[in-house]
Amino acid sequence: MKNVYRLTAVLLALSVILAHPTMTLAQDSSQPSNADLAQRISEMEKELNDLKAQLAAEKAATPAPAAAVVSTTSSPAPAAPTLSGLLGPTTLSGFVDVYYDYNSNQPAGRTTAYRNFDINSGQFGLNMIELVADKPADTTNRAGYHVALGFGQAMNAVNSFPGESAFDQYLKEGYLEYMAPVGKGLQFNVGKFVTPAGAEVIETKDDWNYSRGILFAWAIPYFHFGMNAKYAFNSKFALTGFLVNGWNNSIDNNSGKTTGVSASWTPNSKFSLIQNYLVGPEQFNDSSDFRHLSDTVISYSPTAKLSLMANVDYGHDHSTSPLSPATATGVWWSGVAGYIKYAPNDKYDIALRGEYFDDHDGFSTGTAQNLSEFTVTLQRMLASKIMSRVEFRRDMASEPTIPYRSGLFRDSQNTVSVGLVYAFSSADAK
Repeated sequence: MKNVYRLTAVLLALSVILAHPTMTLAQDSSQPSNADLAQRISEMEKELNDLKAQLAAEKAATPAPAAAVVSTTSSPAPAAPTLSGLLGPTTLSGFVDVYYDYNSNQPAGRTTAYRNFDINSGQFGLNMIELVADKPADTTNRAGYHVALGFGQAMNAVNSFPGESAFDQYLKEGYLEYMAPVGKGLQFNVGKFVTPAGAEVIETKDDWNYSRGILFAWAIPYFHFGMNAKYAFNSKFALTGFLVNGWNNSIDNNSGKTTGVSASWTPNSKFSLIQNYLVGPEQFNDSSDFRHLSDTVISYSPTAKLSLMANVDYGHDHSTSPLSPATATGVWWSGVAGYIKYAPNDKYDIALRGEYFDDHDGFSTGTAQNLSEFTVTLQRMLASKIMSRVEFRRDMASEPTIPYRSGLFRDSQNTVSVGLVYAFSSADAK
């Protein structure tokens, strides 16, 4: 900075001398001669050059200020909204289930006996379309709900009981959830929900076989309307209590209530045991005579590819038999089912099922008889989304109660079914 000031002073002095040399001499005779002035100018020019050189050296030694860094990388665009992100904790899901069934008996009514969902014979059928909205309750978000709507033959069967077709024909489930701050969380559900009994469920995609078994169709209820409370003591044991209107009725048919309990024990990843028990009055305008149902489901998976399952049911009702209503004082039924599934990879699996059902008093099927069936189902996943199943099933009865062609009956039937199920969920949306 000092060199800058000196340079400025030298330049000013030099400019004055050069601009007014004669004026200076005229005013003061003692002023230096022209030779002296020329020498002074020469010295000042030399000093000027020295100062310029020093300033240039200082400028070279001083680091230049860093230039502003301009990023050539554009900022990432905001992520596009996803369906799962918009819905938050609510999940939308569902499936479409269609099939074709062939019955070797070729019944005149084109209806396969002792089935409940896949009843169409020699034709295509819509088993079920289901749409589900689900917001589960937990210890953080204590309130939730579950609504499942269904359309098709499955819903016609589930809601075929008196009053249901008019009240909630297309509602499979609809209940509120609340997680009470008790221990690890006590969950309450209030509304309409499927029964805890049975090894199989209404949704084809969650079963091992395409058709539902005899025990699912004739030994247990489909759903209940009321409330349940579940408490998981740990990852291995859970207990659920039930207080409901009864079996398959949203509107109660008497003043009594059905109670029940479900105990689930899973000691490890390979074995599980579920024991269900339901008891309560189920007859019209009769709150004194109770129906009992004991249902046991055992599952075992010795390897990742092989799974085994067994289901045992026993039911008893203090009701008159449809065969001898004047004399009978009680009825009972029982059954057992066994399942084997082998999945060599994530595309294929094969499932076998065998069942035996004793309708001792004809309470379930209308005929005192024994029913049995054997089913083999081959599954293949198509495009990772469509579940395709080809199934052979043979049904047998101890009495000739199975329709055969026009007006005839026999004690057996063979069916071949091809089913396609497409399932979807907003949880999978990207």
